[in-house]
Amino acid sequence: MNFQTNIPIQPQQFNQIDYHSKVLLLGSCFSENIGDKFSYFKFQKFQNPFGILFHPLAIERLITNAINEKIYTKDDIVFHNEQWHCFDAHSKLGSPSEIELLQNLNTHLEATRQFLSETTHVIITLGTAWAYRFIETDKFVANCHKIPQKKFLKELLEVDQIVQSLEAIVSLIRSINAKASVIFTVSPVRHTKDGFTQNTLSKAHCIAAIHQVADPRHHNYYFPSYEIMMDELRDYRFYSDDMIHPNATAVQYIWNRFHDTWISEETQKTMNAIDSIQKGLAHRPFNPKSEAHQTFLHQLTHQQSIINSKFPHIEF
Repeated sequence: MNFQTNIPIQPQQFNQIDYHSKVLLLGSCFSENIGDKFSYFKFQKFQNPFGILFHPLAIERLITNAINEKIYTKDDIVFHNEQWHCFDAHSKLGSPSEIELLQNLNTHLEATRQFLSETTHVIITLGTAWAYRFIETDKFVANCHKIPQKKFLKELLEVDQIVQSLEAIVSLIRSINAKASVIFTVSPVRHTKDGFTQNTLSKAHCIAAIHQVADPRHHNYYFPSYEIMMDELRDYRFYSDDMIHPNATAVQYIWNRFHDTWISEETQKTMNAIDSIQKGLAHRPFNPKSEAHQTFLHQLTHQQSIINSKFPHIEF
């Protein structure tokens, strides 16, 4: 008997990810989880240069500003709780120095533009359709930086708004890189602070919008991260202690479904070899000077040299 609902996902026949690919990951904190997997397996990737971005308008603004070569100035930042912040970026970029913040913003923006021009795959993870508008400027923000909520209006983005934003994102990417594949997904992280019903409504808006934009014929795809969590992993043992975020087991499971879909079988052989090397590098011997351990290190170095001969960009 089968005690699990499995979501059928057909492996991609074209444009699969390999070790020559360059993967850009943007969006919610689930992008961080998947990005960490790409890092572990030594893929060429660039991840959330402005930190976690939860809603599509924030992602669209990042890509727009990168392509238009915007230069951030003091007019674009605010001072709060002894830190300088930018409403376009996550709080982790905050700095007590306005000069440092502006340098980081402009450096990350230029790096984003450069990577966009070279990327083969852009993975965009939408976290929510709820967005905050800063009353003073009447603009949506990527992050409120714990500034008093009375200074913002909370709004639910309509499906049509999200569709327009996603279409703009795709057009912007293709204006600088016509060959890039765009993979949309919805974060399985539940935004319960918005309320359970409101979270469901938010996810529904994101999913409905993506399905109006996703079209494999135009190299725009949908990967069902949210559905895998809700249906295949329908048990609280797959959540962290907060009962909101997927735990390590769930992230690994969704990653497995993703690489079975998007990563070629030949590339997965290289991933297995890199996994073996990574585990070897993490090994802590009882006796570092023993002959057995020295032999082990020699074999590990040989394995690394084999990988480096095939993919010189990989560093351990």
